Amino acid sequence: MEIAIIATGGKQYRVSPGETLKIEKLQGEHKKGSKITFDKVLFVDDGANATIGTPYIKGAKVEAEFIEAGRAPKIDVIKYKAKSRYFKKRGHRQPYFKIKITSIK
Repeated sequence: MEIAIIATGGKQYRVSPGETLKIEKLQGEHKKGSKITFDKVLFVDDGANATIGTPYIKGAKVEAEFIEAGRAPKIDVIKYKAKSRYFKKRGHRQPYFKIKITSIK
């Protein structure tokens, strides 16, 4: 079983071919079925050999297919100070991309 660790959106994800995951929104226009390539690969294990990057592995790529863009459920952000009539309530919905990993090279 092939696995890799990629860095995108300030986070690291452990991925394998055929897996779907939600990542932080990426720049640019993306349509359903378009290809996304991640070149910030930190670790690759193909079952026999494991390669660790310093910090990234040169020439390693993880290819994915764009499925959809969405927004996470709403989170209420509340600021409150007792006895001072201070109350602020705001909502936030974090955008995300849903992708499917196609190959690790």
